[in-house]
Amino acid sequence: MTVDGVVAAARAWSAQDPDEQTRAELDAVVEAAAGGDEHAVQELADRFAGRLAFGTAGLRAELGYGPLRMNRVVVTQAAAGLAKFLIDSGRSRSVVIGYDGRVNSDVFARDSAEVLRGLGLEVTLLPSALPTPVLAFAVRHLAVGAGVMVTASHNPPRDNGYKVYLGEGDEGSQIVPPVDATIAAAIDDVAAGSIIELERATDYIVADGSLLDAYVEATAATVPVPALPAEEQPTVVYTAMHGVGWETARAVFERAGYAVPTTVPEQIEPDGAFPTVAFPNPEEPGAMDLAVARGVAAGADLVIANDPDADRLALAIPDGSGSFRRLSGNEVGWLLGWQAAARSVSDGRGGTLAASIVSSPALARVAERHGLAYRDTLTGFKWVSRVPDLVFGYEEALGYLVDPAVVRDKDGISAALALLDLATTLAASGQTIADRLEAFAAEFGAFASGQVATRVDDLSRIGEIMAALRSDQPTSLGPVAVRSVTDYAEGVAGFPPSDILRYDLEGDARVIVRPSGTEPKVKVYIDTVAATPADAQALVDALADAVRPLVS
Repeated sequence: MTVDGVVAAARAWSAQDPDEQTRAELDAVVEAAAGGDEHAVQELADRFAGRLAFGTAGLRAELGYGPLRMNRVVVTQAAAGLAKFLIDSGRSRSVVIGYDGRVNSDVFARDSAEVLRGLGLEVTLLPSALPTPVLAFAVRHLAVGAGVMVTASHNPPRDNGYKVYLGEGDEGSQIVPPVDATIAAAIDDVAAGSIIELERATDYIVADGSLLDAYVEATAATVPVPALPAEEQPTVVYTAMHGVGWETARAVFERAGYAVPTTVPEQIEPDGAFPTVAFPNPEEPGAMDLAVARGVAAGADLVIANDPDADRLALAIPDGSGSFRRLSGNEVGWLLGWQAAARSVSDGRGGTLAASIVSSPALARVAERHGLAYRDTLTGFKWVSRVPDLVFGYEEALGYLVDPAVVRDKDGISAALALLDLATTLAASGQTIADRLEAFAAEFGAFASGQVATRVDDLSRIGEIMAALRSDQPTSLGPVAVRSVTDYAEGVAGFPPSDILRYDLEGDARVIVRPSGTEPKVKVYIDTVAATPADAQALVDALADAVRPLVS
């Protein structure tokens, strides 16, 4: 695009932008570019070189002006495109909208409500900033055609995003292909014009407290009566990571009969600046430091953390040396899956356990031992949640679905409740979560997992890394021979073609390589099983050393 062309595109964007701040920022850059400022020209070229791609994760990007950032124009176009999709596809013309505590989440939610209502849809807006699982629940509870959640989950503070769920036959799950492409095409049609032309209306419904009460009641009912009275239950520290989880989590815990946890006061209220963490993701080093310090001071048995929109959960337990160790997502998945499998068999229900292909194979062994079916899925809870006859599903990235009858998505609040149930049941017999992990290894094998990630500045580097691995496939990784290689790009039964390489190694070890779906990274997932946890971890470390040069 020429300088005149990019300046013209930027001025057309500014003319339709309802946000005074982003419009002023853009106008200043436009004037500088029109005056010959090369830096300004380059900035406009970067911002107007394309559009945010609407995919199965919806939209997610840094806040700012232009079609490659999250802003009121992009969100309005997305809302109008979603309306067009619902109307054209013959689905129910009804939508429920939720939002978290990030910067502009409430603004984007109201814009969506006004545009969708202006286009003739029935619209319900959640009454305040609430967890993503509440929105996912509301899609089914209200029997609407779709749901929108304005959130960037655990992304950096300056990001925001836009997730879409479908009701009716999709039962409140996130969108999957080809629906994402159909909605994306509808958004592009809207973007060809100006959002000024769109009708808006403010007579949408704002949900009352009964909807949240229904979620709290349904979630609390996913566990039995506590095995111990509140005063004898394990001591728990909870952090909301500056997100929206606390009030809903507290209500669920109390309704289910659990003691109210000790909180991390610096992180308990929603704050889109996330002032106490460098990265608001409980997986990141240091993110749980305040919670752990609080746990040490309180002599806690568990430290639990929700991410900012409370759809993920992290757990730390005493390490025996006066501090805590955070369990991996796989370890929590094993424990919750084992609990769910045992109860399903005890209740005579049967069913299926599921996990994404990059999660530990340990859950498959749990299913086998309990006579249950097991399914691998592609990464993303949009796939896990759609497994038929699902009893429990998880992803290693701290996502757990403990009761598909309530929410067809990962839910960090119901997962936290399931952990309180497990810890309390164990405590009633004098045991701990650490004891349960040892019992798991004795029953199913000593599994261990690890990751290697390479962040890139140039996205083309990701393709180069994957192409190099395909052209020169290793026959061994470190000390272990490669038994077989599966390239999901070539098509694998039950999976759409995907940019994933899987190496099955001698001795039941496994290495999977894939580009990240949300960050500029190539990610490597390593899983092993051995006679002891120490042996399994040693093998993970050796394989990590072997694969690191291959993806650097």
